[in-house]
Amino acid sequence: MIGPEIERLIQLLARMPGLGPRSARRAALYLIKRRETLMEPLAQALGQAAAAIRVCSTCGNADTTDPCSICADARRDPSLICVVEDVGDLWAIERTASYRGRYHVLGGTLSAIDGIGPEELNIVSLVARARAETVKEVILATNATVDGQTTGHYVVERLAGCGVDVSRLAHGVPMGGELDYLDDGTLTAALKARRPT
Repeated sequence: MIGPEIERLIQLLARMPGLGPRSARRAALYLIKRRETLMEPLAQALGQAAAAIRVCSTCGNADTTDPCSICADARRDPSLICVVEDVGDLWAIERTASYRGRYHVLGGTLSAIDGIGPEELNIVSLVARARAETVKEVILATNATVDGQTTGHYVVERLAGCGVDVSRLAHGVPMGGELDYLDDGTLTAALKARRPT
């Protein structure tokens, strides 16, 4: 019914998060209708990005330089390392403009179901970085999921004896959140992480 090139475009779009086969068809049609103004510039940008993107050998961030712009920034505090699961988490923290330290991207979480063990994650280089004299604190910013918490506990064990303080992002009631709408796990975490006013 459609050419193999368009079918391949739809199949590739369907692999994107949040896009199923029907959404991918709609996105493909949208691109086709705007071939000169959107599809061709997008294809060019994808090609350029694919050629230019590097993984930072220091922290694991995705950038066009190695070391990445964050690791190379002399204004960043080298005594702080914020450990995140993926680059998307790093970008989320950067959007807040409230953290001025460095990062370390694990590249995922421990997951027995998916067969992801410590060897598949960027943990050995984190321990090596934590042993550096300049590093004073490692902040765990893993997600509040079972896998994220398991990974966080494993990282804490591996950092024992490195001579650094290890802290964890607070979990609990979000700003503007109503207690009646929160799940039991969030409320439990909020109660355990309470602090004096």
